[in-house]
Amino acid sequence: MRRILALVFALAVMISSSAAYAVLPDEVMSDPAKEARARNLSRELRCMVCQNESIDDSAAPLARDIRLLVRERIAAGDSDAQVLNFLVARYGEFVLLKPRLERQTLLLWLLTPSVLTAGALALWISSRRRKAMASKDSASARLTAEEEARIKQLMSAEPASDRQI
Repeated sequence: MRRILALVFALAVMISSSAAYAVLPDEVMSDPAKEARARNLSRELRCMVCQNESIDDSAAPLARDIRLLVRERIAAGDSDAQVLNFLVARYGEFVLLKPRLERQTLLLWLLTPSVLTAGALALWISSRRRKAMASKDSASARLTAEEEARIKQLMSAEPASDRQI
């Protein structure tokens, strides 16, 4: 029983300490305000090894180097924008998890809304066409007065026992 409890406890500790604690204790700055700035900036920067993870969440050695670099720049008195500009100059625009809205990235920013708008427009046009076709089909499916009279004549001529309900 104790082994099972110890195993469950160990598993819970491993799950809770996954990527959330990628920042090592020796990286933490002594000033809490500067550390908070460093953590916020780290969440905006892409790990160049993992590529879909921030350096704050990554345990890769390069992510650690970039976290230390961010803290060095903050300790030197750089603003958040200066730190980001320094890293973009060093690693390229790809280091930012959320790319800046510039001429080079305009297509990246406008592609998703454009595709969603085009899809919504296509659905609306398709819906309008279906409604038009349905009303056209229902109009052509109606019987003329002559056809209705002929049906009444045929129905009244049938014996009542032959009719199916």
